[in-house]
Amino acid sequence: MSKNFIISEEIPLMEEFPTLQGEGFHNGRFAYFIRIAGCDIGCHWCDVKESWPTYNHPVASYDKILSNAIQSGAKFIVITGGEPFMYPLETLCDKLLEKKFELAVETSGAYPLSGTWHWICLSPKKNKTPLAEFYNKAHELKIIIYNKDDFKWAEKHAALVNPECKLYLQVEWSKRDENTPLILDYIKENPQWKLSLQTHKYIGIP
Repeated sequence: MSKNFIISEEIPLMEEFPTLQGEGFHNGRFAYFIRIAGCDIGCHWCDVKESWPTYNHPVASYDKILSNAIQSGAKFIVITGGEPFMYPLETLCDKLLEKKFELAVETSGAYPLSGTWHWICLSPKKNKTPLAEFYNKAHELKIIIYNKDDFKWAEKHAALVNPECKLYLQVEWSKRDENTPLILDYIKENPQWKLSLQTHKYIGIP
């Protein structure tokens, strides 16, 4: 399947839209989101399970994606999923970089890195842990806190990333009332971490 996408310069696309980045280091920035369909990691708490299959999402050409991104007026692009690196992204990145876009990606790190990025957000998942290459290259580590054991998971990966990597804890949305206080207390004791809020959900935007 990946070979076909290289030849045809197209990719299964769940959605694309202009919005504000709602999470992590770039929270609040105007951005154009490109959500690629396809994920085999299967986190039970995932809030975009509809992105997992590829068969019920249209295939979009790179040129069409580029045209839509230009029309959005955004200069900052976030590519997410699904799991973006299930596909080779060099050509898509090259087309976007030619138009001077700033490129960010969010990934579990479970598949080999491809493309050129200004910002890599690594969000490890327990079903498929990241490849070693991501720890040196990640600009941001974002850990989803669903239960208390996830704090140990967070520290495990924080010990592996490069010294310049920003560290974020983000509550799983359905557990926000019970787990946000736990995160706040944890950050007080471990100030190397910062809180990531899904602000887009609080203000009702995509």
